[in-house]
Amino acid sequence: MGIVLFCITLVLECGYAIYCIATKQHHKKIKNWLRIAVLIVFLILILSPIITWSFRWVLITTVFTISAGLATISLIRQKAYTKEFKNSRIIFNTFFTTCIFFLALTPAIIFPQYHKPEVTGEFKVVTATFTYVDENRKEEFENPYNNRSVNVEFWYPEEAKGTYPLLVFSHGANGVKASNASTFKELASHGYVVCSIDHPYHSFFTVSDMGEITTINNEYMKEVMDSNKGIYTNEEYFELFQKWMKLRTEDINFVIDTILQKTETDTNLVYQLINPEKIGVFGHSMGGSASVWVGGKREDIDAVVNLDAPFFSELKFNKQQNIIEASNHTYTTPILNIYTDDVWKQLGSNPTYAANKAANQNFVESYTTHFLGAKHLSLTDLSMISPFLSNLLQGGKADIDPLKCLEKENQLILQFFDYALKDDTNFELEQTYVLK
Repeated sequence: MGIVLFCITLVLECGYAIYCIATKQHHKKIKNWLRIAVLIVFLILILSPIITWSFRWVLITTVFTISAGLATISLIRQKAYTKEFKNSRIIFNTFFTTCIFFLALTPAIIFPQYHKPEVTGEFKVVTATFTYVDENRKEEFENPYNNRSVNVEFWYPEEAKGTYPLLVFSHGANGVKASNASTFKELASHGYVVCSIDHPYHSFFTVSDMGEITTINNEYMKEVMDSNKGIYTNEEYFELFQKWMKLRTEDINFVIDTILQKTETDTNLVYQLINPEKIGVFGHSMGGSASVWVGGKREDIDAVVNLDAPFFSELKFNKQQNIIEASNHTYTTPILNIYTDDVWKQLGSNPTYAANKAANQNFVESYTTHFLGAKHLSLTDLSMISPFLSNLLQGGKADIDPLKCLEKENQLILQFFDYALKDDTNFELEQTYVLK
């Protein structure tokens, strides 16, 4: 809709400029009435179902209102326009006005309106945010004298009775805890308590209970970018992801342990809804790697979902051959792997994914599928929230319907957790899904 509105304003501005140049007159009244008409039409669209009011429309509403206000004043004053007619002035004014409209519509262009994935469960979903402070760890970034704090957000069923499985999510590199909010809402609507973690300094930004904002650490961001460029040796890269995983897994373990302790001592509804005997972990990209790691180490984890991530925990560095290779660890926790083209194409060639192969016999119960045409961020809500940013960050547009992709992803995750945590009879999936 942002692009449509910009095209309409561009046509009107250019049409007005061409008319002025053709007639060698300013036609100030026509311009003023156009400004007022544009505001009226825009307000009608806002009051209709076509435009849903949100932050994306604030700037352009302000610009349209000011423009129409000035036009109204000009019509009331009826002051003659005395400046000499010049084509260059008309062209400059048109260019300047078009740039103002474009800038004001930028939020609507970068974050367009979109249809959210359908929520199919019976429960209404509510959220709650908390900041947990780890008294046993010091912060590794920027302020080593403070204890490590982790911000979390819960999605859980409102007015529910009984207890429900706990699901803990870890976001990808540069991500945020709300990266897969549509998934969390769908799961919670079916009777799950979902806790998503912001990993401070690994997340793009995070806000504590006290309003303190923590942004991504520059050194960490450089490490991630350099690793994607392949500038590290195999040994350096192995040590690097060991460092990343140490922080991530310690955060996840701390959050799980804190929640379990609070189920016994805290009367807040969200903790009283949790069944401590049923726990699943899942994550996207680096968060998926950390989830697999934690799922293989903790005995109280009953299910793992990995979204497009390498099994860092199942790799070892062979110093004699200077290669990263799959270990021979037995992995018994049921796991669902959902891959996009970005990872699927690397499973047989990239040593980072040496343990991810579907034929890896060390995984006792592993389910693997592939979304044809999907790219790395297709498995996050960013693909819907901002296609522009998603395409920019993942290096191109995915050849898949983003809404169908997220709905199928949410469906499979729900079915898998129902199977592993709610004792559904079976779980089946196709090797490849084509979602056009």
